Amino acid sequence: MNSGQPNASSATGTKNRVPDPAPYSGICSVCLDGCHGPCEIAKSSYRGREVLYPTPYGKSTAGATKPYPVDYSHLNIQGTCVGAVGIEADSDKAIFPAVSTASSLGNKNKIKLDLPIFTGALGSTDVAKDNWDGLAIGAAISGIMVVIGENVVGMDSKAEFKKGRVVKSPELKRRVDCFKNWQGKSGAIVLQQNVEDTSIGSAEYAIDKLGVECIELKWGQGAKNIGGEVKLKTLERALDLKDRGYIVLPDPTNKIVQKAFKEEEFREFERHSRLGMVDYDAFMKTVEHYRKEGAKTVSLKTGAYRISDLARALRYCSDAKIDFLTIDGAGGGTGMSPWRMMNEWGIPTIYLEAFTYRFASQLKAKGRYVPDLAMAGGFSLEDHIFKALALGAPYVKAICMGRGLMIPAFIGKNIEAWIKEDTLPKTVKEYGDVPERIFITYETLREEYGKDFNKIPLGAIGMYTFCDRLKVGLRQLMAGSRKFAVKHLERNDLVSLTRECADVTGIPYVMESDVEEAQRILLG
Repeated sequence: MNSGQPNASSATGTKNRVPDPAPYSGICSVCLDGCHGPCEIAKSSYRGREVLYPTPYGKSTAGATKPYPVDYSHLNIQGTCVGAVGIEADSDKAIFPAVSTASSLGNKNKIKLDLPIFTGALGSTDVAKDNWDGLAIGAAISGIMVVIGENVVGMDSKAEFKKGRVVKSPELKRRVDCFKNWQGKSGAIVLQQNVEDTSIGSAEYAIDKLGVECIELKWGQGAKNIGGEVKLKTLERALDLKDRGYIVLPDPTNKIVQKAFKEEEFREFERHSRLGMVDYDAFMKTVEHYRKEGAKTVSLKTGAYRISDLARALRYCSDAKIDFLTIDGAGGGTGMSPWRMMNEWGIPTIYLEAFTYRFASQLKAKGRYVPDLAMAGGFSLEDHIFKALALGAPYVKAICMGRGLMIPAFIGKNIEAWIKEDTLPKTVKEYGDVPERIFITYETLREEYGKDFNKIPLGAIGMYTFCDRLKVGLRQLMAGSRKFAVKHLERNDLVSLTRECADVTGIPYVMESDVEEAQRILLG
């Protein structure tokens, strides 16, 4: 199974000349000398390693286009016309607005969520930095979690260090304050830690100086399996980050490289993070260390690694009694990963969740602690939320959404700029040319926040509006299944549309589901 056309992609700005390229290689069935192209091979012949990444890098997000044999579309949601769970079975009471979408994550210190979702890790890329106000404030007023990703302190040009440890980071402070200034009774701000973050003490600084209470350890995954990457536009920036201990390619201290950069033979350096090395004893010590430092919640995010690593994550988290574990499957992404890696590396989310349920059930049967779980990897709308929660029930309590929650912040910010520039596109202008007519939740928020409302950027209003849609959509789906609170969702609320999906997930095939009960009703 290939990823559509592997030698051409909108993600890398490449295309084939003919409509029927060779199916596996993606090379045009007739490759013509003199073709302007550019296919992936052609563009790589003069731009080389730049073509590994989606374009424009740092200003866009990207998700895999590879079709998997089984995905969440192969599951359908079961409905029923009988009864109600979590509310009185009364037609005047069991209405969809009565459905509770609230959830929580954690062990002793539960993080309350008004909607069972949270953002993907938004780290040191420009696309995260430039849209942070909308994302953080939007998450705060929506009552969900926002995650500060890796390398924010290390990439902060104004950060100050003493003996290799951070003592001041204006960018991290800005990000934390942006959320906390608008935080209500639900939601939380979470700070990730990768190898570089750990070495410079960004978690200790955040806990002590910024009041951060939730620390998330990370097993790789910044750029899928090789750690976070960003592009650097200046030689000075490349030298600065190399001096801070990052891997910077090509080597900015090399005189030949410097000459090539000044002559614009290449226009960007790459900053890479180091690979984390997972070790049981080190993991236990790290969890205990952050708890002693004052973290009220310690979590782990692991990636789409082999299944034995999933077992490792679950067992380590069980032994450490970690608060929650986020498991990120292949297919999703926020744009930092090499394009082919995003498509061809790792275990797809539905397969990973199927094993997650199996392993969690085995730990539970042995009497071991099972942390709250969250799934990530390509989710975007309310049916995805329902299916992922039900498939992993009762262990999966929330869904991490990367690109799905970034887009509303982009849109709100862009609408704000388009209004100022008088360049609103027709697709938006048909609803009006002022925010109160464009955003359906505008007046609701203005009523709630009063004089502070004007401080809320349109990016945040866009994110709140999208979360409101998710909440209403999820309520409708849950009411149709007669489940009136998230905690009542179960695997029996799903059915497999193919036998292969049934084999992968353990969810009954549609032609076999409920058959015994149906026969009892029919013939009993």
